[in-house]
Amino acid sequence: MTVKIVTDSTADLPPDLAESLGISVIPLNVHFGTDVFKDGIDIKPDEFYQRLTSGAQLPTTSQPNVGEFLSLYNDLAKSNEEIVSVHISDKLSGTLNSARQAKDQYEGSTRIETIDSKHGSMGLGLIAVQASKVAKNGGSVDDVVNAINLSIDSVKFFALLDTLEYLQKGGRIGKARAFMGNLLKLKPILSTKGGEVFPFERARSRIKGVDRIFSLVQEALPISDLAVFYSTTKSEAEDLAAKLNPFMTSGEIIMSQIGPVVGTHAGPGVLGVAFNSQNVV
Repeated sequence: MTVKIVTDSTADLPPDLAESLGISVIPLNVHFGTDVFKDGIDIKPDEFYQRLTSGAQLPTTSQPNVGEFLSLYNDLAKSNEEIVSVHISDKLSGTLNSARQAKDQYEGSTRIETIDSKHGSMGLGLIAVQASKVAKNGGSVDDVVNAINLSIDSVKFFALLDTLEYLQKGGRIGKARAFMGNLLKLKPILSTKGGEVFPFERARSRIKGVDRIFSLVQEALPISDLAVFYSTTKSEAEDLAAKLNPFMTSGEIIMSQIGPVVGTHAGPGVLGVAFNSQNVV
């Protein structure tokens, strides 16, 4: 019995990694006025950030529609007996709702499970990766669902932002609103809890913020499935990954560029980490 993993483009999984693990990624949409782009398909990250920072018009985002999910489920059902569809927190997007409606409308015999990851970006990405590993090792759909539920609690996510402007304008600022009007030149470090973005700490400078991201990983040891993600500062992310590499006892660090949908709300200059840890940070 085979299990297919589905996630969405807010997972920010590198395309070659998703392909190698057999993870199907359904794209969300980015809107620049009347122009609509499929995240990571019609518009790539570098092109998106150039347009984001050079244009006067801020983009908006929207979830895949029910029909897109239903079409994907029907296609996968032809060769897979079960589907586990894990998505961005339903407190951040309506994507999971579309997936649930598609499951309800599906008329085939394939078992479909839809799950709220309570994460986004590479927090969700690592959960999808763990799910795919269990599936590839012959795990049943129940095994995969159990692994996802464990990962939801063990995955930690920390992001250093250059500004909260994009979160605020995109309406996704959530509990991070506590930082607004009080930042001056401070750099916010955000995390996720209960499916929401919340303020974790403030750093007095970019350099101190990067150092704090490093120390958060160090404090959480032992870790696994470490990802370093960025929006526009690739060399900075590569330097951080090189410093973190000695902490890896197995596997490789996943390098991920934040895609257009998450980038709409996070903006340029984001640097962060996601990892699995049993320690509480």
